[in-house]
Amino acid sequence: MANSESLTAWLERWRRGDERAAELIYNQFRDQTFRLAYGLLGHHEDAEEAAQDALTYALVNVHKYDQAKSGFATWLHTITVSRCRDKRRRKLLPSFSLSDWLQKGQDLPDGAPNPETITAVHQTHTQLWQAIQSLKPNYREAIVLRYWAGCTYREMAEILDCPIPTAQSRVRLAYDQIKTQLVEPEMGTGFETRLLADK
Repeated sequence: MANSESLTAWLERWRRGDERAAELIYNQFRDQTFRLAYGLLGHHEDAEEAAQDALTYALVNVHKYDQAKSGFATWLHTITVSRCRDKRRRKLLPSFSLSDWLQKGQDLPDGAPNPETITAVHQTHTQLWQAIQSLKPNYREAIVLRYWAGCTYREMAEILDCPIPTAQSRVRLAYDQIKTQLVEPEMGTGFETRLLADK
């Protein structure tokens, strides 16, 4: 990840028309934008399209970005969430397997886990992912922004255009709904551990 000084320099160069700077910005944020879109949509092609739309909009409209108001990543997350909302409104997304999602950079930890461990982890991830996908869109957005995008509550409030307590409340309510849906909550992953730490 580029440091803030590098990013500021790239943005300034792009505002002056340096296409190489635009390419650097695009490459810097491409993967995390796709991961956020995939977390919200759960469908590879739709996530690619939403991420592409968000990045393109951000680069074409870089003059609208105000560094004094927010970080570039926060601004880009706001655009990405908006594109994903539009995508959800336009179509009913097909169901999918979590194994596809796991292959997009969310793989099992390093090492050589035995088949039983792999099966148990896969089942837990599947249950968790299905529970997340069953949430209302505003709760799903809150959970994904908090735990997949790593946003602070302040950043979430800006992205979702809501007060910080509302962002906190949505995460808590989403967590409670997910917990009731998990068949074996004691099998929780590090994700659930972090959720518990947030309570």
